[in-house]
Amino acid sequence: MAPLETLDALWTRLTTAQPTPPLWIIALAALAALVVVLHPTAWHLSRGLITVAHEGGHAVVALLTRRKLQGIRLHSDTSGVTLTRGRPTGPGMIFTAAAGYIAPSLIGLGAAWLTAAGYVTIFLWTVLVLLAGMLLMIRNIYGAVALVTIGGAVFTLSMYTAPEVQGWGAHAASWFLLLGGIRPILELRRKRRRGRAPDSDADQLARLTPFPAGFFVFLFLLISVAALATGAYLLAPITLPPL
Repeated sequence: MAPLETLDALWTRLTTAQPTPPLWIIALAALAALVVVLHPTAWHLSRGLITVAHEGGHAVVALLTRRKLQGIRLHSDTSGVTLTRGRPTGPGMIFTAAAGYIAPSLIGLGAAWLTAAGYVTIFLWTVLVLLAGMLLMIRNIYGAVALVTIGGAVFTLSMYTAPEVQGWGAHAASWFLLLGGIRPILELRRKRRRGRAPDSDADQLARLTPFPAGFFVFLFLLISVAALATGAYLLAPITLPPL
């Protein structure tokens, strides 16, 4: 019965909702995430986390559209690349190319939903599963070290800290993904205006569809802003006073 009891305890831990932190904790987590995203040095040090989500989005959608995933590379300059094989045109290629820039925001929205509902452990363990899946497809040493480091931090948070600390970490991570998902799109917009990103995801989509690259940059931004607004409402819902 010991294994069954262990599984039962594990299931209970996963499905037990944690209490919502005080509003000031949620606001502080949002402020900290905003400072990290806006401060040049802090953003440079943390941008790799957004790159992991970006390349993970490409990889997941490639698998869902039945493209063959050949590998993922993460670089020390916070760039990355996901290599797939399949038809060079068609819906699979289009959806795969479109997934990268919106992935951090959509992951942040999912994180906000789970965190706001109190299912912090499910959120943390889902992250670990996704990181483990990416690690199997990593094709360079730096990328492997980066994923192991991130995974180790998430594992430590989920296993060796108090539930309150886990909740604070989950809120901070949710805000960072929601806010950090927007900045790369704005950076892409500036680079394209200067002619410095001719092979960006948006330009690839322009070659695959009848729509110009600027349309896709706007679409990325629209989806990310909508995810931020929805995630903010989930994490810190505004209660209107009674009439």
